[in-house]
Amino acid sequence: MTPVRPLSPDLREPPAVIGAKAHGLAVMMRLALPVPPGFVLGTDACRESLRDGRLPAGFGDALRGLESATGRVLGDAERPLLVSVRSGAAVSMPGMMTTVLDVDRTSVLVDAVRTVFGSWHSPRATTYREIHGIPHDGGTAVIVQAMVSGHRDRHSAAGVAFSRDPRSGAPQPFGEVVFGRSGDAVVSGRAGTLPLAALAERIPGAAEALAAALDRLERHYRDACQVEFTVESGRLWLLQVRPGGYTGRAAVRVAVDLAEEQLIDRDTALDRITPAAVRAARVPRLTGTAVLTRGQGASPGVASGRIAVTADRAAVMAADGPVILVRPHTSPLDMHGLAAAAGVLTVLGGPACHAAVVARSMGRPAVVGAGAVTVDEAAGRIRVGERVLPEGTVITVDGTGGEVVLGHAEATTAEDPHLTRLLEWDRVRRAPPRS
Repeated sequence: MTPVRPLSPDLREPPAVIGAKAHGLAVMMRLALPVPPGFVLGTDACRESLRDGRLPAGFGDALRGLESATGRVLGDAERPLLVSVRSGAAVSMPGMMTTVLDVDRTSVLVDAVRTVFGSWHSPRATTYREIHGIPHDGGTAVIVQAMVSGHRDRHSAAGVAFSRDPRSGAPQPFGEVVFGRSGDAVVSGRAGTLPLAALAERIPGAAEALAAALDRLERHYRDACQVEFTVESGRLWLLQVRPGGYTGRAAVRVAVDLAEEQLIDRDTALDRITPAAVRAARVPRLTGTAVLTRGQGASPGVASGRIAVTADRAAVMAADGPVILVRPHTSPLDMHGLAAAAGVLTVLGGPACHAAVVARSMGRPAVVGAGAVTVDEAAGRIRVGERVLPEGTVITVDGTGGEVVLGHAEATTAEDPHLTRLLEWDRVRRAPPRS
């Protein structure tokens, strides 16, 4: 079996071997960005473990090396080492596989690794791969890292940050942060989050380091990036980076802006934008309609459909026409409902939560953080203020502005200046040379 690979700047194997997450961590280490120490079990180890249940022979040595690097020991009472065990497939599958945090004993990190490997075949991960055309035989890598804590003290935090706004592509850092909580609170959408600007107010040194890291990563990848981060006692740590991944209007603006900033040329900008992205960039907006409630626009577009208050109901109801999945928040267990729905509305969460990330990846309009909505799953209805709407009631969501209206609503499509510019570049490229 292939030996365990230490996380280091020298880790240069492709994502198909070490997973996209480990590949990104190695890139950040080469850029001298702060990454917690750890090691990687590659996708080959996953395939072999699923076949015969064994872990690589070097696993124990890698754990001892991590203890040496941190000066801490698993299970030690005085200086305990806590580790995270995270999945990392060749292609990003956000939230679809298991993560195990705060592992404190060797026998538990062993069980955790097997659990994460096994989650490759979970129903939600299988559904996600089928939706996105990802092969089922690749397996996932596993990254074992020393834990860093976003809840250690008042100078600790966790969050998700984008180098540019993932909804519009606007060229400024964007994201969400929680103080005194771990990063899964942001991604799950269960906790109230604050805008990224709050980090600069409370922990300015970490905010400056994060902004510098985003700029360095964007220049390295020559593309917009997303990172997951933790601040422990004022010190920034980066846990993941994903370049690109913006869709529709945001992708078009990012490509055009990067070309005008001379990070890429116009041909590269054109090559990055698919016909589907061009269609998605022509985003409709609601016009002249009384608003039922508002949340945060998390994934652009307008969708109308009947309310479904569970993922199972959404999957069933979608056979008879469009549905809007309305949930307090979503999790990977809701994947089949998200796939079936025409749009998404959540009570909690922000633009970096699970519902928002998955909706953007599938091109579904999404409104999150609509706090005036209450979901009564048992009764099969939602409440908005004093108004009760039973399951099956038609609503319309605008994933750009965050509006929710009752019934079907009219929408118009405004011209996007960045799309106009991109299409003009395309016409110039296609024009025959002058004789």
